[in-house]
Amino acid sequence: MQDFSLSAQIIDTGISSKTYGPASSGFYSAAGKRAFDIALALVLLPFIAPLILVLWFIVRRDGGPGFFGHTRVGKNGKLFKCWKIRSMVVDAEAKLRAYLDANPEAAAEWDRDHKLTNDPRINQLGHILRKTSLDELPQIWNVLKGEMSFVGPRPIVTKELAKYGNSVSAYLVQKPGITGLWQISGRNDISYDQRVALDVAYLSNCNFTQDLTIILKTGSAVLGKTGR
Repeated sequence: MQDFSLSAQIIDTGISSKTYGPASSGFYSAAGKRAFDIALALVLLPFIAPLILVLWFIVRRDGGPGFFGHTRVGKNGKLFKCWKIRSMVVDAEAKLRAYLDANPEAAAEWDRDHKLTNDPRINQLGHILRKTSLDELPQIWNVLKGEMSFVGPRPIVTKELAKYGNSVSAYLVQKPGITGLWQISGRNDISYDQRVALDVAYLSNCNFTQDLTIILKTGSAVLGKTGR
């Protein structure tokens, strides 16, 4: 894993940055949040692990891997593999390039949101996995490793840093989350600028009560099948 300093990330992406410090220096931000992550992961793991194994087995039937690890930007710019149950076809990137080349409107949507309403890469089970967020269950491993938190900004790829503009450090001083304010505030129906504003707002008010509330509300968002 390569570790980038905040200044290096800003120079590489041409971003003029407003400097955000870490979340409040209280006990929860300093140590409590990590302790909560570990405790919750250990409680959930016996229930989640069998489900992950079943989904892995089903996805493997097309001959491709059961897991998909995509490089994302973590705290302080450190790159890490963010793990998911594979929800895409084996030749996903080739399909995406061909689709975007043939559909200018989809290409514009991809440039704007880094997501597609109608994604040609999704496999047969993938639509269900994404709508229910079951594809993200393996990220509990990222939490245990300390690369992610249960609650935080949505994990992004390097080129998305430019979309944060002068708020980029608000992302880089935090660990990405399996869920967050973005998950319970409209998820795929909010603009990228709104996502950035939510990350800044979360950073300014990071506390246990807020994290617990977000986790509980995430259940409603998942049951509402708001993913894609």
